[in-house]
Amino acid sequence: MTGYLQYWRGGKSWRSGRFAAASAGLIFFIIIALTGTIGATLSLAALKSDASMRTLVEARKALEQAEKSADPDQIEVALSLNNLAGQCFFLNQYATADTLFRRALAIREKSLGSAHLDVATSLNNLAELYKIQARYAEAEPLCIRALAIREGSFGPDHPSIAMSLNALAGLYFIQGRYLESELLFKRALAMHDRLLGPDHPDHPEVVMGLNNLATLCQFQGRYTEAEPYYRRALAISEKLARHDQPEVATSLNNFAEFCKILGRYAEAEPLLTRALSIREKIFGTAHPDVATSLNNLAGLYFAQGRFREAAPLYKRSLAIREKIFGSAHPDVAISLNNLAELYKTQGKYAEAAPLFLQALAIKEKFFCSAHIQTVVGLNALAGFYSFQGRYADAEALMKRALAIRDKIVGSVQPDRATCMNNLAGLYSAQGRYRAAELLYSRSFALRVESVGPEHVMVAESLNNQAELCRSLGQYADAAPLYNRALAIQEKVFGLDHPCVARTLNNIGKLYSIQNKYADAEQLYRRALVIREKFFGPDHPYVARSLNNLASLYSADGRYAEAHRLYVRALAIREEALGFDHPDVALSLNNLAALYQAQGRCALAEPLYTRALDIQEKAFGVEHPDVATTLNNLGRLYYAGNRNVESEALYRRALAIQEKVFGAWHPDVATTLNNLALLYKFEGRYADAKPLFTRSIAIREKCFGQDNQNVAVSLQNLAELYTAEGRYAEAEPFTRRSLAIVEKSLGPVDANVATLLEHLAIICRKTGQGVVADEAQKRAAVIRSLHH
Repeated sequence: MTGYLQYWRGGKSWRSGRFAAASAGLIFFIIIALTGTIGATLSLAALKSDASMRTLVEARKALEQAEKSADPDQIEVALSLNNLAGQCFFLNQYATADTLFRRALAIREKSLGSAHLDVATSLNNLAELYKIQARYAEAEPLCIRALAIREGSFGPDHPSIAMSLNALAGLYFIQGRYLESELLFKRALAMHDRLLGPDHPDHPEVVMGLNNLATLCQFQGRYTEAEPYYRRALAISEKLARHDQPEVATSLNNFAEFCKILGRYAEAEPLLTRALSIREKIFGTAHPDVATSLNNLAGLYFAQGRFREAAPLYKRSLAIREKIFGSAHPDVAISLNNLAELYKTQGKYAEAAPLFLQALAIKEKFFCSAHIQTVVGLNALAGFYSFQGRYADAEALMKRALAIRDKIVGSVQPDRATCMNNLAGLYSAQGRYRAAELLYSRSFALRVESVGPEHVMVAESLNNQAELCRSLGQYADAAPLYNRALAIQEKVFGLDHPCVARTLNNIGKLYSIQNKYADAEQLYRRALVIREKFFGPDHPYVARSLNNLASLYSADGRYAEAHRLYVRALAIREEALGFDHPDVALSLNNLAALYQAQGRCALAEPLYTRALDIQEKAFGVEHPDVATTLNNLGRLYYAGNRNVESEALYRRALAIQEKVFGAWHPDVATTLNNLALLYKFEGRYADAKPLFTRSIAIREKCFGQDNQNVAVSLQNLAELYTAEGRYAEAEPFTRRSLAIVEKSLGPVDANVATLLEHLAIICRKTGQGVVADEAQKRAAVIRSLHH
């Protein structure tokens, strides 16, 4: 027997616990009172489209006339200042608007007193200006003071009070103060419904309140509560406003974003395109609301894998925001983050890195250190670092993000669970499975507590826990977790959703490992059908399904079928992602491994070397994926008796893995195992034994003592002792390996037969003829079942 040589053929698993980073940038209505009349306020968006709105020039002339005909401190001057400031606000001339709003406020306080309703109007206007500039600390006391003035004048129930409540609630929401925000939103909405009726035509603030409350519920993962708010807001907007009004665009945009989160892409796209059309018609092509619509439509295309359509929209949105706000505004950071995520997916890492860093720097500068948007930036950059194999850097950022979440949100929140999930995924990638298990369990418990047991985020946690169990060889524990996740996803999304396909793929991998090839094939095929239906036949997600199905066929000896699928997957990735994308390298690795399994080594080598070149260019020379390909190429050279070259590659792979992961990672154990097999083949038994022994120790620590990977290392050490003629020392290792494989794969698995045959050899050498015969007979029976 030649021993168990380990390498990787399958591509990276598509985990459900990917790093949460991007933000869509949902909007609130902004309320600016321009007339100064008690209780008469207009939305900025509504005023923008009013045909009777005075132009900026007219507003300037009106102010000049007022100043000539009246005392500079007269109320008429304050009114003209306020109107001109509003025009400047529309045109994003914020510095000018600030000066004018402040001057109007000062006149009104001097002439009318500090508790007059027109003073409250000026306070609200100035606060809204500060809010849009992310000057939240300055905005809050103005909102609070305006609310107090109105409550003092009108009592507890009045539409103007509801307006102030909404303004303050929106400010709290942006700051991540969700509980305070929700209480105020609900109070405002109840007040409008009670005083005006739910469909009152003169108060678009009802729509605003519904949209804002829905957005708040959505951010907290309370989707069932959010949808009725969105639908009611859209219905009222359509009923009360003309169909091309800003209120309609806002409701369309917000409901579309909600649909996108739930994977209802076909429903979301026409809503987003209509919202964009309305905003461009009203505001022109360079307005913040247009930028938001572009950003959100690009996000939908990104989610669907329509990268070429997404990129120009993200870029246009970024250009608008930089022109209007400057290069250091939070909305600019959102665009930078989203464009960076797109570049990362496309393999454009050199372009992505500075955007992630710039986005985080903006958020840290604009917001306090404990702000929700800082967490978004930290998680985005951490996910990028993890992808690059910079695990220490990623861990530091993720821990900081989690600490901020704890400070600003509290202990029972979906967002906190997401931070835990991200950190657990990082630990799992590092082989720190026990630490990952603890965080996954805590994340799962938080999600159940905060959003209920049937939420899609709970399904995500179940999927991740199952993936961890599969990695640890705990197959009996993994299966019910996968099945429960699948049941939730099918209930929420239906039978043909990408999340359903992902879980089907994961269950298929579990069955494949257990050699349940027929069951695995059925699931892989169903996942492939879903992805082809949902994304089309030439999407990278389809390539992933093709890759998984091909790996199954290869393991089952169905090489012709595997070859056809691997070639198709490679072609899709080259066309969709480019010839130098890391996913192309994965396909090259897989196809090379297939050729190697067929003995077509001359075809395999150039594919491995091309994959290695792609990975070194994309990630640098010390990335875990580089080590994987070095290992695979080393295995090819080992099979071709090119031992010197094989050893050099194994040693280089080992050095990378130990540097990136440390000395106790499963990948380190695999390379040690392969290098030890090379030494054994060369008769260097003294060099091989400590490597096999170390491989066993690592795997037992990472996986536990009853894992299949441990069984591989145990049997390889047993075969080393057999080669040395030390049969009595070999026997306990083979028996233990046999027990593990029987437990994990069942008593009639082909690997059980292989181990029984080896045990028979050992027993004959040690004078245990009866035991040897029994083992040989049992192996023969198992072999007959597989022919």
